[in-house]
Amino acid sequence: MKNWDKIISYNTFRYIDHTRLKEFHGEPNTAITSFAIDDAIATSVSEKESPPAIRLWAHPKTIVLGIPDGRLPFIDEGVTYLQNLGYHVMIRNSGGLAVALDEHVLNLSLVIPDVKHVSIHDAYDAMFQFVQHMFRDLTANIEAFEIVGSYCPGDYDLSIAGRKFAGISQRRIKDAAAIQIYLDVSGNSKERARHIQEFYKLSKKHEKTTFVYPEVKPEVMGSLSDLLGYPLTVEDVKQRTYDALKELSGEIITTAFSEMEKETFVKRYEQMLKRNERIN
Repeated sequence: MKNWDKIISYNTFRYIDHTRLKEFHGEPNTAITSFAIDDAIATSVSEKESPPAIRLWAHPKTIVLGIPDGRLPFIDEGVTYLQNLGYHVMIRNSGGLAVALDEHVLNLSLVIPDVKHVSIHDAYDAMFQFVQHMFRDLTANIEAFEIVGSYCPGDYDLSIAGRKFAGISQRRIKDAAAIQIYLDVSGNSKERARHIQEFYKLSKKHEKTTFVYPEVKPEVMGSLSDLLGYPLTVEDVKQRTYDALKELSGEIITTAFSEMEKETFVKRYEQMLKRNERIN
């Protein structure tokens, strides 16, 4: 595994806190908006209109589905079940499968340029090391490997003592990558997992599918607060994000969105709406 400074060699980062964003460019701030914003930032970073960026975002009760989830044979039943529980449901444009968001879950997007020189695994490693650095005073036991039975399983599931608290996905646009992670900070992790477990039961039933969907086991999921035995809030983790970025980079700037970024957002937002027509 390469060290952070061998993968990320930038001194200036743009810091964007969208955790309290109500709307963006006239659109309500839903998870659909967030993924379109990340695309706009990635485009800008790729074209060197923006320095590398880290963006923080959060949404109330939302289930973010992966592209393969959209092919579930009875997805309408699963989506209706989630909506009846009060969830907003959407399909993202990056890798992975269903994840649950709410006010106790913080999302980070690390957007870096020049990724033709950075492997997909190295980009994942960068985010993994960033999270390790964020919590280094509390634990040295954060690991990255697939947690079988978790939702959105993958090689870069982040866990402590075999229980998953975070998952990473990645989206590449031109010569930039948006490495996105959700961090389960606190709250009822098992309840979130049970809802996704039931979603898959209703959406797949006993049909044979070419794609292998996870058999979710709620007991393998956990929040950072539970796993560390230390009460954390989203605000705490936001501060840890800023502090870690300062220590690993140097200069942090905050700049308004350019007209070019807003124009790109509008295009990407329309694409995201089109992607989600089937389930909304």
